[in-house]
Amino acid sequence: MAALLTASFVFTATPAHADSIRDREYWLGDYGIREAWKTTKGKGVTIAVIDTGVDSSHPDLKGAVIGGADFSGLGSKNGQTPVGSDGGSHGTMVAALAAGRGQGTSGVIGAAPAASILAISVGFGADAPNSDDQIAKAVRWAVDNGADVINMSLTRNTLDWPTSWDDAFLYAAQNDVVVVAAAGNRGSGTTQVGAPATMPGVLTVAGLDREGEASWNASSQGITIGVSAPAEQLVGAVPGGGYVLWDGTSGATPIVAGVVALVRSAHPDLDAANVINRVIATADDAGKSGTDPIYGFGKLDAAAAVKANVKAVASNPMGDLADWIRVHRRADAPEPTLTPVPAPTGSTTPVPTIEADGPANPLGTLLPTVAQLRDVGIPLLLFGGFGAALIVLLVALWRQFGRARQQE
Repeated sequence: MAALLTASFVFTATPAHADSIRDREYWLGDYGIREAWKTTKGKGVTIAVIDTGVDSSHPDLKGAVIGGADFSGLGSKNGQTPVGSDGGSHGTMVAALAAGRGQGTSGVIGAAPAASILAISVGFGADAPNSDDQIAKAVRWAVDNGADVINMSLTRNTLDWPTSWDDAFLYAAQNDVVVVAAAGNRGSGTTQVGAPATMPGVLTVAGLDREGEASWNASSQGITIGVSAPAEQLVGAVPGGGYVLWDGTSGATPIVAGVVALVRSAHPDLDAANVINRVIATADDAGKSGTDPIYGFGKLDAAAAVKANVKAVASNPMGDLADWIRVHRRADAPEPTLTPVPAPTGSTTPVPTIEADGPANPLGTLLPTVAQLRDVGIPLLLFGGFGAALIVLLVALWRQFGRARQQE
C-alpha cells in the first residue's frame, strides 16, 4: 500500500513576512527549547528528512542542508527539488521546524538550529515508484550517509507495514539511529495511528493545540504514542522564500526530532534507546499517570530532556523491532516445498524430499522421514498392534475352548 504524507492544513494563503514569524514560534519558550539552547543547539547532529524534498535555497535554511537523495524519480539527485502535487512545500516546512537557521531575529528557527539536514525526496503519485519501496531505500540511504535522527512526517494509514520496512528500520536501529514519526491527523481521516508510527522502536509524536491540550483535528490516537508536541498554529517556511501557517503532527514531529538532536548533541555517548528514553522520561505527565493513547508519556519538555538526570535503560522503551519480527513474522515464513532429487540407480522415478533449514540428512535414504513415519509408520503400528492383540485373544479363546472339551 502506498505511503501517504500526513496532511497539513495551511491557513494563510498570502505569505507572511519573515520579521513577523519568530514571535509566532510559541513552542520555543513554552516547551523549554530556548532553555535547552543554553546547553546546545544541536551542533554535530544530522537529521534526515524523508519527505517531499527540501528547498535549500530558502533563506531560513541557508547552510542547513548538507546533502540528500531522490527516490521518487521526479526530483533532483540531491533531494533539494521539491516534488508533489502541492508544489512539494511539505518537506521544506518540516526541515525548517527541525533545523531552520532563521535570519537573525526573524524567519523560522528550528528546534535544533545548529543541526544539519539530509534532504530525501520521495513521491506518492501514479508517476512515482512504489512508495513502500522508496521509503525502505530512503531509510537505508539515510543511515549509510550519516543520519543520527530520521524524521518521518508521513503515514501508511495502516497498522501494518511491508516486510521491506522490517529490514530497513531494523538497519536503522542496529546503527543507533533514532526514527521519529508522526501519529497522523484525525482531521484528514487518519483516525488511528498508522505505520511507521506503529513500529516498535520508533518515537511516535502526537499533536497538541495552542493551549497544550490534545489536538482534536491534528492528532490521531494510539497506544504507540511516545510524546506529544505542538501541532497547531505552526509557522512554515515554503519553497521560494515564503511562509504559511499550518496544523498537523507533520509539524509536531520535526520539533521533536530537533529536540532529539539537542539530546544527541548534549549527550554524544548515549545510544538511541537512551536518547529516546530521555525525551519520554522527562515529558510532562499531562495529568495522567504513565502512558496513555492521547499524550503518550506526556508533553515535550526540551530543557529537561537535555539537562535532567535520567536513569539509563538497557533497551528501547518504545519496543524492540527485532523481537517483534522474531515473534510475528514466523507466520509469514514460506511453506516448505518438495524438491526433486536424483533417483537411485536403475530407477526413473524422482524421489521427493522436504528441504529443511539446514544440510540434508546423510542417512535420509536409510532412515524414514517424519512425514513417512506420520503417513505410513504410525498407521502400520496401529494396525500391527490391533492385529497382534486380536491374535492373542483368538489363541486364548481357542485354548479355553480346548480345555472345556477335554473336561467333557
